[in-house]
Amino acid sequence: MKEPSRLVSLMEIEAARPLLESHLRRTPLVTSQQLGDMCGVRLRFKAELLQKTGSFKPRGMLNSLHHLDDAVKQRGVVTLSAGNAAQALAFAAANLDIAATVVMPQGASRSKAAATEGYGARVLLHGGMHDLLPKVQQLQRDEGLTFVHPFDDLQLIAGHGTLGLELLEHGPAPDLVIVPVGGGGLLSGVAAALKQKRLATRVVGVEPEGAAAMTRSLETGKPERIEEVQTLADGLAAPFAGEHTLRHVQRFVDEVVLVSDEEIAAALRLILERCKLLAEPAAAASFAALLHGKLQVTPGSEVVCVLSGGNVDRSLLMTLL
Repeated sequence: MKEPSRLVSLMEIEAARPLLESHLRRTPLVTSQQLGDMCGVRLRFKAELLQKTGSFKPRGMLNSLHHLDDAVKQRGVVTLSAGNAAQALAFAAANLDIAATVVMPQGASRSKAAATEGYGARVLLHGGMHDLLPKVQQLQRDEGLTFVHPFDDLQLIAGHGTLGLELLEHGPAPDLVIVPVGGGGLLSGVAAALKQKRLATRVVGVEPEGAAAMTRSLETGKPERIEEVQTLADGLAAPFAGEHTLRHVQRFVDEVVLVSDEEIAAALRLILERCKLLAEPAAAASFAALLHGKLQVTPGSEVVCVLSGGNVDRSLLMTLL
């Protein structure tokens, strides 16, 4: 049964930190004076693309799996994902000795599917994004697996919140933090941590124009599903917003803005050229919003763009460059 919607507390986020420390890296904040000058701010990138599995996702998955009871762990877990959550669940489950199954769309990146298998998970390629949940539900019935949500879970949000705490511990406190939005788990956790620790920090989420489920949900006030997802940022291609994530975004996030695929690609190229960091399109969305003036920024302010992952498919990268 799904846990009733509520807001994750600062205490829960802080409690997740010692659970993650032995498994994960504390990723660096990388300063870019050139790109900062281009945007009129003091800019740093939270290089979560250097995290284990190449994305932020293991933070939440490890915390979520840790809180399962022993009987559930023995039966095994299942999730659905286009890539990064798949690898994160596989990695986290392997670290906690839990059998993991991941249902991925037929069109998922082959490199991400291979990496997921490499971490020890069983990978099932099945249909498109809208076909994944029915397959997961079948596995729950037939094999007794427990579904671990890729973004709409309170313990997962608390785990992602540890990234927000780290942002306050390296250098000057940020005036603005910009976070990519897929299902909203990362944005929810980071914003919950920052707003409960330092109210003055502004938090802005960024969605692709072709996958704007959170924007639509904020407009209607309830979780919305989009029928057609079209974006090169597969890490932000969640077809719906979650009940928990929408509630956190409504409470803690100042604004959510949209960027085009062309703007994301331009941002990715600049990050690679000037910072030597290979961000996947989903990660580059945060800088794309700043670069292309999608939000108002105080000149000279301290800005952090979260680079959420670096698992870009080789063939896609060739077209982007």
